[in-house]
Amino acid sequence: MATTLSLLRFGPLSPRLTRPSLTVNRTAYPNRSARIRPRVPPVSASYTVPSTDRLLSVLSYTLPCLNALPYGRILTSRYPILASLTAPLFPLLSAYQSVPQAGFVAFFALYLGLARNPNMSRYVRFNAMQAVVLDVMLTLPVLVQRILGTPSGRTGLRVLEFGYGAIFVLGVGSFFYSVLCCVVGRTPYLPVVSSAANGQL
Repeated sequence: MATTLSLLRFGPLSPRLTRPSLTVNRTAYPNRSARIRPRVPPVSASYTVPSTDRLLSVLSYTLPCLNALPYGRILTSRYPILASLTAPLFPLLSAYQSVPQAGFVAFFALYLGLARNPNMSRYVRFNAMQAVVLDVMLTLPVLVQRILGTPSGRTGLRVLEFGYGAIFVLGVGSFFYSVLCCVVGRTPYLPVVSSAANGQL
């Protein structure tokens, strides 16, 4: 209990060319019906997005990630694999928390400097706004807890522990997914968050 708290036009072709024959050897597979499966195109990088826009977009998602890491202290203490995956981020979190009002300054720098900056491309502004919305959603649980207080019962602590673990997994997972998309020049789409961010642009 103590640890709980602490992605020309061509001429007409002959029917012979426009209707390729599909020959299926049913004797080889008598119990299986012939299936034609559509081919899924492979995911490729988009090189139309400048590298500077990708970098700024990646940096935008650092803020919500730093605010999601404290929710995972219980999970990382119980599951070492999670601790090893997020270990490179904790020194950055320590430096971030050591600066007074760093979150407040970083939030408005992200919002006014990137999301609301007309000189930035839409790609950067969308990712920055999405990071802002995600950061706000990650801050709400802390505000609710400060208002309602920390539960003292065993059931309440279990609910709090489960909620914090879910927030940590969703927050850090969204960070890695968004960073991967931005690196390859794709636009990351997060449920609810993307709709809210797109509505603000």
